[in-house]
Amino acid sequence: MAIDIKVPQLPESVADATIATWHVKPGDKVSRDQNLVDIETDKVVLEVVAEADGVLGEITAEEGTTVTAEEVIGKIEEGDGASASDDKSDDKDSGDDKKSEKKESDSSEDKGSDKKGSGEKMEVKVPQLPESVSDATVSTWHVKAGDAVKRDQNLVDIETDKVVLEVVAPADGVLAEIKHEEGATVGADDVIGIVEAGGSAGGSSSKSDDSKSESSSESKDDDGDNEVAGPAVRRLLGEHGLKPSDVKGTGKGGRVTKEDVEKHVKAQSSKSSDSSKQQSSQPAVSGDRDQKRVPMTRLRKRIAERLLQAKNDTAMLTTFNEINMKPIMDLRKKYKDVFEETHGTRLGFMGFYVKAVTEALKRFPDVNASIDGDDIVYHNFFDISIAVSTPRGLVTPVLRDTDRLSIADMENGIRDLAIKGRDGKLTMDEMQGGNFTITNGGVFGSLLSTPILNPPQSAILGMHKIQERAMVVDGKIEILPMMYLALSYDHRIIDGKQSVGFLVTVKELLEDPQRLILDI
Repeated sequence: MAIDIKVPQLPESVADATIATWHVKPGDKVSRDQNLVDIETDKVVLEVVAEADGVLGEITAEEGTTVTAEEVIGKIEEGDGASASDDKSDDKDSGDDKKSEKKESDSSEDKGSDKKGSGEKMEVKVPQLPESVSDATVSTWHVKAGDAVKRDQNLVDIETDKVVLEVVAPADGVLAEIKHEEGATVGADDVIGIVEAGGSAGGSSSKSDDSKSESSSESKDDDGDNEVAGPAVRRLLGEHGLKPSDVKGTGKGGRVTKEDVEKHVKAQSSKSSDSSKQQSSQPAVSGDRDQKRVPMTRLRKRIAERLLQAKNDTAMLTTFNEINMKPIMDLRKKYKDVFEETHGTRLGFMGFYVKAVTEALKRFPDVNASIDGDDIVYHNFFDISIAVSTPRGLVTPVLRDTDRLSIADMENGIRDLAIKGRDGKLTMDEMQGGNFTITNGGVFGSLLSTPILNPPQSAILGMHKIQERAMVVDGKIEILPMMYLALSYDHRIIDGKQSVGFLVTVKELLEDPQRLILDI
């Protein structure tokens, strides 16, 4: 049966999206909940996962294609393939087992020569850290001691306050030793592991014999399971922690089918629910009440420190306004296709926001200033920090010299920063500086918020969800797409008149986007 791969529901303020990256190609096997493709919107990247085990049949929307919510972009053929039966899969599995046994025997015979051919031991070191960073944390080892590695393969991630540095293998070989485990604090040039160049994975011959005997015994068990269950069924059994012998097969020759497994699981769940109903009269608390304790990452610690610093060290105040987004939405709808053809990027909302903020900063220089001790520092350049949500937390990479950028340049720059943030590729230079911050909680559905300052900046603008509301226009009620704006500012340097004037300027420019083009 073919299953459609669809674009997920997009945030209300996002009309369409772009296919960013396909992680599989037609004919590849996929597992349930496996990430198949990344869908990129104005600010976030959505992952589309497989709904069931099967094979990717076709891709109907290639990378770079503009798509909308619920649009079909590919298909999955449910099961292990279009023409392969369970019996053929079993024969293939047993044949593969024999081939693997032969490879193991061949490798054990050549083990002596591998040891003789192993090369020098090479140190894996922490790279040079940025000047303002004194130490770092070993975040994730992607290989373990004894694993074979290739030159330039990423071995371990080193996490600093804001960026993640990748440490790669210096040569082909084997990771012989890990000197600093995950969570350890390290400094620049510390040795955290040893790679044996030219070595081969695996232990001594005795370990090889033990593993071989274990694999042979496991293969015998697998052969027995293969007789009563195909690969897809065995995979389903594994998901529920069952063995083929636990389920009564109704298929040909007593084979276990997917339906048999599902019935067995339903029966078990109904039994457990009945028993829980019988015990419900007792006052004892039931259910899973486990706790999980994990240390905060360096990034999360840094975010917490800066937020507390902003709350404690500034006289922070927030003022609000609202925008009629219909003019920009109409302009975007009219020109988005020709804009994408001309500039090679989508026409989103963030380009308009950055353009309007830059013009408003020119008119209100105090909002573009910062406090340094007893001095006020006025910045004669326009570097805008864009808040980006990443798997590791919220970061604010900087889009520089926005007064010299076109809207197309801004859209390209914001897209590149969002992708780098998602992949953990942002550099320290891209994270430092910035005179003003824009954060868009509307892509997550936020209707109204009071954003916290990003020190040493003096102001931050929060954009929110675009929602249709009844508005009075020239004495008549109209339904308009409205959005709340929130400007948080440091009252020590920015007065109420300046903050309100700045916000009204942003509102007027966005409600009449032609003024952005005419610079009036």
